[in-house]
Amino acid sequence: MADILAENLSGKAVMGTDGTELGDLYNITMDLKSGRLEHLLVSPHEQLDVRQVSFDTDDRGRLRVPVSTVQAVKDYIVVQR
Repeated sequence: MADILAENLSGKAVMGTDGTELGDLYNITMDLKSGRLEHLLVSPHEQLDVRQVSFDTDDRGRLRVPVSTVQAVKDYIVVQR
């Protein structure tokens, strides 16, 4: 995968491989010791029922999508569901 600047990802739409629009990228978390990226924090779309999504949520209701599920980054960030 080509290098992508984080500033180009902010606010990008996140979609599941099944075509479900999950929401918009809010932030990315990382492990400070290893420097590895851990989760995409996704602000879910209002029409999305987060109970029907297999991802954990943080204390503000944002989806915690593991970075390991990212399949592609183009017009959308596509994650495995």
